[in-house]
Amino acid sequence: MNILSEIKQRASAPTPPFFQMLKKAGLLIAAVGTAVLTAPGMVPELLLEYAGYAITAGTVLVSISQLTVDEGLEEKLMASVK
Repeated sequence: MNILSEIKQRASAPTPPFFQMLKKAGLLIAAVGTAVLTAPGMVPELLLEYAGYAITAGTVLVSISQLTVDEGLEEKLMASVK
């Protein structure tokens, strides 16, 4: 199977509830990092560095959580379509 088509299939497949919560946490972490980076005024350099790490960590967490598949639910959906 082509790798790009498998990624598209996994991205549109149902996600397990645990990974849905992780995805929301990743979005929150990335949003906080973005808010710190775009804050007006003087922000300490160390805080800006940690904000960059938070954005990276949140983005990776969201990406991995989105590509996990709830195979039991996917099989049920496929069976109901047939």
